[in-house]
Amino acid sequence: MKKAEEVAHGNLATETDRSEQKIEFDWDAVLDCVKRDLYFPPSWLFSIKVAKIEGKMVILEAKTHFQALWVKNHYLQLINDTSRSLYGKESFVVTIDAGEENSVARETKRTRNTDKQERAESHDPQAASFFSSTNTFENFVVGPSNQFAHAASYAIAENPGMAYNPLFIHSGVGLGKTHLLHSIGNHILKKYGDRLNTFCISAEHFTNGVVQNIKTGSMDKFRNLYRFNCDVLLIDDIQFIAGKDSTQEEFFHTFNSLYTAKKQIVITSDKPPSVMKNFEERLKSRFEWGLTADIQPPEVETKIAIIEKKAEEEKIEIPGDVASFIAQNVLSNIRELEGSVNKLFAYSKMFGERITLELAKQLLKNLVKKETPKIINIELIQKEVSTFFDLTVKELKSNQKQKKISEPRQIAMFLSRKYTSSSFPEIGNRFGGKNHSTVVHAVKNVEKKINKDPSVSNAVAAISTTLEKFITS
Repeated sequence: MKKAEEVAHGNLATETDRSEQKIEFDWDAVLDCVKRDLYFPPSWLFSIKVAKIEGKMVILEAKTHFQALWVKNHYLQLINDTSRSLYGKESFVVTIDAGEENSVARETKRTRNTDKQERAESHDPQAASFFSSTNTFENFVVGPSNQFAHAASYAIAENPGMAYNPLFIHSGVGLGKTHLLHSIGNHILKKYGDRLNTFCISAEHFTNGVVQNIKTGSMDKFRNLYRFNCDVLLIDDIQFIAGKDSTQEEFFHTFNSLYTAKKQIVITSDKPPSVMKNFEERLKSRFEWGLTADIQPPEVETKIAIIEKKAEEEKIEIPGDVASFIAQNVLSNIRELEGSVNKLFAYSKMFGERITLELAKQLLKNLVKKETPKIINIELIQKEVSTFFDLTVKELKSNQKQKKISEPRQIAMFLSRKYTSSSFPEIGNRFGGKNHSTVVHAVKNVEKKINKDPSVSNAVAAISTTLEKFITS
């Protein structure tokens, strides 16, 4: 277990280790981890090769000067962070030289013209769309927390534009929204081929396209491409266009054109439409025209299934007690869960060690929950509710009666009654001196809305899940 202890302290690359065993840099392993951290990695990223390794210096080689610059400016930090997570603090240093004097960047005039074309096409959804081969329905682990969103996504992929249009999927970070988006795209591509034009883009890409085409005076071409040359629009992280008036205006008309033509629209976001801020009401209302589906953090059983699925794909045997240990201690999201599993698998492969519970505890010691039980109190509830609805705690405690403030306040009071032993007067006092009857009314009002108003039930469920992470099991 000596090496495992050294990994836990980030000291894999000590002189003792090097004398015992030479660690070779595995670019494929690093790249495999990197692509899991990226929503829409460009397809050409996976064509990057290792040009040479000099000691602990790794020099990458790209096909074009433009690609080399893009890696240097956007991905190099992530690549080096990933390398350190696999090999320890004294890790390999990865670089890519985009200078004209380097053989990596020495391009012909023809190649430079190709680079210019790549830039020009960078806002073309067809150029941006690519479906990750690792994100399919077949390898999406279904559990109680995501089965509704999964079923709706599959139904759409089978018959785009026929039902659930638009589909709006919302969840916290790293819970599978993008996986489902790519699964839809992969399934449509497999079933319909080139009979349907499927664009899969991020909201940031759409925004950049609007900005670029306004600058070049080519908005007509941009509009025609999205509104009349698109059969399925899959757009990720729509919250990115909050407060961007021109982009919202373009997306509003794009939405209308596609919807009227019975073209399928799938949108993902970190929040349900009803609580999104800095969005036009007409746009938010359209998000709710079809079906809204949320994804909650996975239960322990689902997390174990995800780990076992991952082990099966990697052809690695993982004991049940190890899978249970990781599932019970990774509380935040699936991305962190997979990152922990990748680290364990990478170490096992590099050093040929069998995966055991002891090894997992050493390598993933930062995951272990503290033994001291944490208590949910009113202050914590106020903080989490304020964060979810993008308010301040001061606004939550105020006497303002606008719905955007009064409804979150009532939800916070309801959760305070649910998760604490505080009496109605005590809760009222912590909310700016509200009286007993105000708190009683708030609790009863939220109880009624949970069964009738999806926006309220979704908000209560999401905040409750966050709060419950503070309690050790």
